[in-house]
Amino acid sequence: MPKKPSKSPPGKGPRTPAGKPIHVAAKRPTEAVKAAVKGAPDLSQERLVRALETIAAHLAAQGSPPIEPESFEQADAYVWHPNGRLSAVPRVSRVELFLLKGVDRMRDILMENTERFAGGLPANNALLWGARGMGKSSLVKAAHASINADRKAADRLKLIEIHREDIESLPALMEQLRASPFRFIVFCDDLSFDGNDASYKSLKAVLEGGIEGRPENVILYATSNRRHLLAREMIENERSTAINPGEAVEEKVSLSDRFGLWLGFHRCSQDEYLAMVRGYCSHFGIRVEDEALEREALEWSTTRGSRSGRVAWQFVQELAGRLGVKLRVQ
Repeated sequence: MPKKPSKSPPGKGPRTPAGKPIHVAAKRPTEAVKAAVKGAPDLSQERLVRALETIAAHLAAQGSPPIEPESFEQADAYVWHPNGRLSAVPRVSRVELFLLKGVDRMRDILMENTERFAGGLPANNALLWGARGMGKSSLVKAAHASINADRKAADRLKLIEIHREDIESLPALMEQLRASPFRFIVFCDDLSFDGNDASYKSLKAVLEGGIEGRPENVILYATSNRRHLLAREMIENERSTAINPGEAVEEKVSLSDRFGLWLGFHRCSQDEYLAMVRGYCSHFGIRVEDEALEREALEWSTTRGSRSGRVAWQFVQELAGRLGVKLRVQ
């Protein structure tokens, strides 16, 4: 017959076979221990906070303070940074005004507008739009230099470049320039807006429509490959998704309307392209037989697939490098 299992005495567990270790469950921490652990500081979190504070202090020490109005005497050109800093540009990369060929009408209009502004008379914001490489940004920089050529230090125009991605900080720049005795051209190169970018509203408020408006001593010049600054698909998306498509598109297109001057730049002819090349060669002392110069210049433009001032300049750089001529750009 099978043996009956032996009964353990009351209050005692079953007997453990000899030679086997007894496993005892760890005791749970008491409430006092839990409270002590909960109240202890999180050392890793404290170290992280101290490290972040150190980094912030280091970055603050590196940042330059905003330029005061009287400090604009340092230079004629500056670059705006969205943290409120203006960095001086001692030497602007530009070409002489007379070297810009094929843009005579736009040059005369922009120069007249800039001269009026420099003289304290009313002038318009200007949008220079059209074909790439036709001297839009070069014309702005050349006009600024030409206006300042015969002016006293106290009357010189200041050129301030703001990058496309920093347009949202434009109101802060206006606030800094408003109290200055100098007059400023705020320049944005290759201005355009894509997708759901809403920073164009900051530009609209500064151009016209804001309570403060544009300061009397500031004018805005912008360049773009687009006449309306907005991609076609961006306008079409607004038309297809808006409750009132006409009003939505009108808001987007009205941005360009706030520039008083629209200066269109179109692709140059072959004669204009060759005139640009000859003008550069004459200015920099590059001596090449005219027939050979024309043949090589046209071949260069064919390989590039376009004719423009930029292509002409690139050809002249290639030619000067091959002939060992140094190009000294002002």
